[in-house]
Amino acid sequence: MANNSRELGDFLRKARSQVDPEQAGLPPDSRVRRVPGLRREEVARLAGVSADYYARLEQGRPIAPSPGVVAALCRALGLDEAGRTYLHTLLGVTAAPSRRHGRSAQRLRPGLHQLIDALDGEPVLVLGRRSDVLAANRMAKALFTDFDQIPVRHRNYARWMFLSEEPRSLFVDWEDQARAAVESLRLEAGRDADDQATNDLIAELRGKSTEFDHWWEEHRVHQRTHGSKRLHHALVGELTVEYETLTLPGDPDKTVFVYTAEPGSSSRQALDLLAMWPLTGTGTPRAGTAQAHD
Repeated sequence: MANNSRELGDFLRKARSQVDPEQAGLPPDSRVRRVPGLRREEVARLAGVSADYYARLEQGRPIAPSPGVVAALCRALGLDEAGRTYLHTLLGVTAAPSRRHGRSAQRLRPGLHQLIDALDGEPVLVLGRRSDVLAANRMAKALFTDFDQIPVRHRNYARWMFLSEEPRSLFVDWEDQARAAVESLRLEAGRDADDQATNDLIAELRGKSTEFDHWWEEHRVHQRTHGSKRLHHALVGELTVEYETLTLPGDPDKTVFVYTAEPGSSSRQALDLLAMWPLTGTGTPRAGTAQAHD
């Protein structure tokens, strides 16, 4: 994403192609639609701007729309919160803190390491910029994989999702999880189009994964705030975990993911069983050694 103007045009075109004209409140039109979604002039009409103005905006011309115009475009295109945030970022109308080259290394405070280790009954991951995995407690290693065994330069959630075979057998809903990883990475990339490490990761994934490349071209964005994951774990079988995300005040580049299961459910029982398995030297559970508890 070295060129925000091109990305802006691609994003707007993809967004309008996904809007149903009838649901957008447009009157029936007898003209044949050569492409799905809204025409440029229809977006302009819904947003209350001229067709020429919107066309120049979609072409990436140097235009500085007002916050009111941006809000109207978001409504016309039916963007969700992540999409609105992304469009504001591409247009440069947010007051988001600058993210530039030379940013400090991603490190966790000792207290945060202690906190996630103290939550021993629940899997906890800490992701940093571009979804780099910065920390995982014992339960997260047992549930997903031991990220500590992955070289630091490759210790990235999206990279693991697409370039490792493990997630494809682990996640029952791998396609949904993988799409979310793509969309989250695109949102992250939009905040700093010149971040070399992010651009290198995207280039690698596009070159090595046809699925990533296809979904990247869809120009969708997603902000992971909460959700669920369905897994088929090799040791404890089927389970579903819910996750909530926590952003650290004063450290917005880091996000804590806490995974839980409904009390009394089979998924909770599976997590409790997984917690009883001793770990091998690589941090993964050792099969066949759990002790039953009354």
